[in-house]
Amino acid sequence: MRHLRWLALLPFLGMMAGPFFLNRVEPLVFGMPLLLAWLVGCTVATSGIMALIYLTDPANSEPEEGP
Repeated sequence: MRHLRWLALLPFLGMMAGPFFLNRVEPLVFGMPLLLAWLVGCTVATSGIMALIYLTDPANSEPEEGP
C-alpha cells in the first residue's frame, strides 16, 4: 500500500514538466491548445489517482465504531 502513495507525485510532475515540452498552440486537443489539454488531463488524473489511493488504503476498510 505504501508504494501506491507515490503515485500522487505523477500528476504534480506532469504539471511541472509539461510546460517545458508542450508549450505550443498546435495541435488542438478538443479545441484547446496542447498545454491546456495536458493540464486538464493532469487534473483529472489527480482525481483518479487519489480515488485509487483511497480505495486501496486499509485504514478505510475498517468499520466505524458507533456511539
